[in-house]
This record gives sequence, C-alpha cells and structure tokens, in this order.
Amino acid sequence: MLKNKVFLTSTDTTIGFISQDSDRLNEIKQRSNEKKFIKALDSLDTLKAFTRVQSAHKKMLRRAKKTTFIIKDNSYRVVDDAHHLLLLGRLKWAYTTSANQSDKTYDEDFAKENADVIIYPLKEGKSTSVIYKLGKNNIKKIR
Repeated sequence: MLKNKVFLTSTDTTIGFISQDSDRLNEIKQRSNEKKFIKALDSLDTLKAFTRVQSAHKKMLRRAKKTTFIIKDNSYRVVDDAHHLLLLGRLKWAYTTSANQSDKTYDEDFAKENADVIIYPLKEGKSTSVIYKLGKNNIKKIR
C-alpha cells in the first residue's frame, strides 16, 4: 500500500522524502512531532479538499511555481514538476521534506537506507521554494 511507504525522489526543489505517514517521516528525520511538514499536492482541486483559499489569493496560487503557501497554519505546495507528479498523481497529496536528518546536510547513504522506495533519477534541485503566508486580506513573504 502506497500510503505507508516513504519514497526517496527528486522533488520540484530538492532530493526529498515523500510520504503520507508523517510519523514515519518524523522518526526518520529524528525531529519533533510538533513541527509540521509541507503537503505537496497534485492539483488545485486537491488543495480544495484541505482548505479554502481567499478569492484575493486565488490568481497568485494558480500562477505560482515552486511556491509554498501557509494557509491557516498548514503549508501547501501545488507541484507542476513532471517527475514529481509521477508519484503525486497516484497519491494526490503527500508530506514532503528534504532527505536528511534534522539540522544535518544531505547524506545519500542515510537517505537510501531510510526509504522504502527509491525513484530514480535522484537529482538535486537548483532552488528552494518561496514561502508566503496568506492571511484573510494580506500576504506576507516568509522566504
């Protein structure tokens, strides 16, 4: 079953772990359960299942590339990268995080040892995502 698996793959921004099981990701990364993951989504329709987006922000959300949005204390990124969508198309959504232990750099051996499934090719992205916090009537750039 795909829901319990941890995948190692190239995401739209980096080499990362993808899973619908946040507890497994926390265990692998050795981090606190209080810290939330970004939910990578296959489409804007899937986003609608999780949250409501204010009308003032919809145009920005539709046009965004490699952009994470914080909406009501949860983080979402609608993915448009073809390689990343091969997996997300099957899952519809998944938690996404870099493939390293918390506060450590990427280690390919660590990443491969902790993944249930490795999706090749593994290639490092060139940029991190931009992060915006969307309020009812305002937008705040976080990164």
